[in-house]
Amino acid sequence: MIHGVYTVALGAALLAAAPSALYRRVTRRVPLRLRERLGYLPARKGRRCGWIHAVSVGESIAAVPIVDGLRRLAPTLPLVMTTVTETGARVVAERFGEVVTHRFFPLDLPGAVRRSVTAIDPAFVVCMETELWPNVLGLLARRGVPVMIANGRVSDRSFPRYHAVRKFLRPVLGHVAVFAMQSDEDARRIVALGAPAGRVFVTGNLKHEATGDEADTVERWLRVLGLTGDTAWIAGSTHRGEDEIVLAAHGRLLERVPGVRLVLAPRHPERVPELVELIRRRGLPVRLRSEPPEADRPGARDGAVIVVDTVGELASIYSVGVAAFVGGSLVPVGGHNVLEPALRGKPVLFGPHTENFRESTALLEASGGGLLVRDDAELASALGRLFDDRRACAALGAAARQAAASREGATRRTLELIERFLLPSADIA
Repeated sequence: MIHGVYTVALGAALLAAAPSALYRRVTRRVPLRLRERLGYLPARKGRRCGWIHAVSVGESIAAVPIVDGLRRLAPTLPLVMTTVTETGARVVAERFGEVVTHRFFPLDLPGAVRRSVTAIDPAFVVCMETELWPNVLGLLARRGVPVMIANGRVSDRSFPRYHAVRKFLRPVLGHVAVFAMQSDEDARRIVALGAPAGRVFVTGNLKHEATGDEADTVERWLRVLGLTGDTAWIAGSTHRGEDEIVLAAHGRLLERVPGVRLVLAPRHPERVPELVELIRRRGLPVRLRSEPPEADRPGARDGAVIVVDTVGELASIYSVGVAAFVGGSLVPVGGHNVLEPALRGKPVLFGPHTENFRESTALLEASGGGLLVRDDAELASALGRLFDDRRACAALGAAARQAAASREGATRRTLELIERFLLPSADIA
């Protein structure tokens, strides 16, 4: 009964969202992918596969070591990765190429789910972070397909909502074979919501793992972005309302450190046009990352703010910054991954709204490699000190790297659980 109510409510919600989706399709040319989301996928041929679900860009990148590990553990096992977003799909294509087959995740309606699962034909499923789709999980359970929640977390924002429907949620959680949670608190919360305690493990955060940049990463990005030496700071994963603060801070910093450059990466690439207009209104030159640096004229080094209009590149771009500000933290979003710049030896600045990354920011603050700022004045002041005293800046960056590296090991622990709970269901002989 409750399950049927959920399906009807979801269908109503999808109908209500249809005008907005059509508007984005017309105005921004965002594909609907309706056939694929309804499960009309080309059927796979051959042996059953490992299915990894990653909602968008961050989860797709976090899945990289899982894919690499599965290739080592089961070299002949086909792999399929689903995403919800177009940007996530691009990352899958760019990062994995032919190693992984991409599909769009189905709408959680019975028919769509049935068609998708039949077409993909998984031996097991790894869901990155806490993706709980009742119809998907129910069908997989009925077909005997084990599911792992990997890199799972239950945020401050979602826990009260989940708790309010825990009676409905308990049987859904019962369909999951193993929960690999980021922290002790995440494990406590998922058990409180109804997950069987014996299936819950604390593995750490996959986003804490070093990504192994290429040896020439810094030189390559300096060339691509048209930068010279240590002249830039990076503002990554910024949101609407936060860009204005970042640009105001950059204006203050220019008065103190003439010639300093800003590389600005909005969290949502579709916001790039409005961000470009915002920068121009402040009287600053601007260039997109996808545009050439135009080395034959001063445009490459004229102080232009560089706006990152690509996806999946921010983590390695952090390597060329003197310091990094991580967004979603000066506005009440909950923050983003502060350990990406830390693992590259950069001092990390962030605002007070870091509920989704509380442990990471506390770790960096305790090490001295993370600096809390509350407005444009504090952001500019902290950056000014870092640009003025490069020795101190390097020491803070080293402390940030050491603190972030101390939390590594999540990949190994997650793969151990995959080998124990999921791979026995796959024919990997």
